[in-house]
Amino acid sequence: MLTKRIIPCLDIKNGRTVKGVNFLDLRDAGDPVELAALYAEGGADELVFLDISATEEKRRTLADLVLKVAERVNIPFTVGGGISSIEDVDILLQNGADKVSINSSAVKNPQLINDLAAKFGSQCITVAIDAKEVDGEWLVHLVGGKQPTSINLFDWAKEVEQRGAGEILFTSMNNDGTKEGFANKALARLSQELNIPIIASGGAGNIEHFCDAFVEGKADAALAASVFHFKEIEIKDLKEALKRKGVEVRL
Repeated sequence: MLTKRIIPCLDIKNGRTVKGVNFLDLRDAGDPVELAALYAEGGADELVFLDISATEEKRRTLADLVLKVAERVNIPFTVGGGISSIEDVDILLQNGADKVSINSSAVKNPQLINDLAAKFGSQCITVAIDAKEVDGEWLVHLVGGKQPTSINLFDWAKEVEQRGAGEILFTSMNNDGTKEGFANKALARLSQELNIPIIASGGAGNIEHFCDAFVEGKADAALAASVFHFKEIEIKDLKEALKRKGVEVRL
């Protein structure tokens, strides 16, 4: 059985780690390079580094910051934000990223998924999907959640898989920052309908929520930010608790 992964997420704005609620009200959470090093030492399985203002401001992810983080960690490291071309990905991988995450650019140009998977391999390509449940339907949102679309989450996720993505990072905007648990019904449906790994994101507040994401949501990995950044949950304690509950993790 594959072990479940615990992934701290570093949302970056202006070179600092930030965290908000429902994608709003951002507050400072520390230096991303130092946080990344602490997580790598503390038992994280992977890291995700998202330059959350890159797409909105139409600029590239800060490759020099990626390099500094990569020099300090020895675990797989995904980078996203403002990626829209093969050249963008090339720069990030050369600076030490193991994988890249694309979101808005994939929706606007779905062929980008095919092109990146063909050039770099599916294992390098994560497609992030931010979605919100509106009147019972999960709809994809773009540009850091600011731009709603009429695209159905599950239809888009299937297309993403068919086009060559290696995994999906699904963030529930309804749950993000609320600390009331992940969107487990949507997660379970994604896991059932797709054959690639699903990373759960949005809503972690306690250890039980992670367990539910793996058991009820059938997620392959769980991503969180504030509970780790503000030391509400230590990764070592989380993994030991998951192990006791029968969830396979790497200790």
